[in-house]
Amino acid sequence: MSGPSLAELRAAGQPPAVLARLNDEHWAGRLYMRRFSPYPNWVFARLGWSPNLVTVAMIFAGVGGGLAAAFGGLLSAVIAALLIQLHLLLDCSDGELARWSGKTSAGGVFLDRVGHYLTDAALLTGLGIRAQGHLTLVGGYVTAGMGAALLAIIVKAETDSVVVARAAFGLNGNHSDEALAPRAAGLAIARRLAAALRVHRIIQAIELSMLILAAAIADTARGGLLATRVLLIGCLAVAALMVVAHLVAIMASGRLR
Repeated sequence: MSGPSLAELRAAGQPPAVLARLNDEHWAGRLYMRRFSPYPNWVFARLGWSPNLVTVAMIFAGVGGGLAAAFGGLLSAVIAALLIQLHLLLDCSDGELARWSGKTSAGGVFLDRVGHYLTDAALLTGLGIRAQGHLTLVGGYVTAGMGAALLAIIVKAETDSVVVARAAFGLNGNHSDEALAPRAAGLAIARRLAAALRVHRIIQAIELSMLILAAAIADTARGGLLATRVLLIGCLAVAALMVVAHLVAIMASGRLR
């Protein structure tokens, strides 16, 4: 089967402007996953897969990671972490394949966003079921996991709603780095502190899957589910804090002007 070379896929799919993105590019993508993503693209291009089909596969991998996390034991945590890594790989691949093929689309962006919503929510819900100690949809820890999932979705919705609000008001979709910074000095300091600590990342799929695996190792070593339950409560607290802090940061910045 004929198709592009790896060099062609890298050149078209990973232009400097993409690799230089700070807010839109995950650290794991920059650190290692972009090195591997052209290889599945080489296969996808020869199979004739569309970028949107790759995105659908990304969604299944992410939700599958959440389902795996719901099961107890160390093996399920390993499987969940591997599926989330596959989710990240496909997340890199779909955009690269779209840029190489010239098939970028609003539909692809929409599917990608939905995929991230579903993956984060599935993993947090799976963590809640895992912390409950058995497969069930009833129980305090399950409720905490679902609550954290809902709050994490609200945080993402707050971010996406900035774009919706700007479009509805006739503003362009871009905003400068200066617009991201809160105008109040106290809020600006708080934003810099939050950016340095990166606490919000524990409710995001890549970091959360690693933390679930670490908690599973700790629980296996000492017995019980203490580490998993502490992680769940931490996720719920961070998600609740982020809903409020993110909303305040948006309203205090120039993103809606």
